Amino acid sequence: MEFLTEELIYQKSPQELTSLLYEVLIENLQSSVRAVERKKYMLANQKLQKANDILYRLGAGLNYEAGIIADQLEALYNYMAERLIAANIKKDAEEIRQVLAIVDRLADAWNEAVKSNPKPAQSGLRKMANAYEQNVMKLEQEFITGEEGKYR
Repeated sequence: MEFLTEELIYQKSPQELTSLLYEVLIENLQSSVRAVERKKYMLANQKLQKANDILYRLGAGLNYEAGIIADQLEALYNYMAERLIAANIKKDAEEIRQVLAIVDRLADAWNEAVKSNPKPAQSGLRKMANAYEQNVMKLEQEFITGEEGKYR
């Protein structure tokens, strides 16, 4: 995975961020399988906890206006999280591999969908949000300085 700075993350689209989450999830699951096989259970525990955190973030980012697919993804994320908790308790590499297979298919499908749908132009809502943020920053500067454009 490429090295990401905070600035690069802010430049990513929501679709690209989701792709990154899937990539990091896969890396954590693969690492946890290796750790379980090597009997490094503390490391496996850490990787599985990170994987569950990513699943939680993926679920929190669902757009329920998208329809039934969002509900189905939420159910799938919850199912995988429960399986990972069970795998962590039992230190079961095979159960982790089964979740990994699901995530691999999801990531492939997501990446294919992102490729086939080019990045949309900045929406009106996003433009309004940016204008709002600029006005807020200007007002904050005026409040801090007491004058428009000058610092105290």
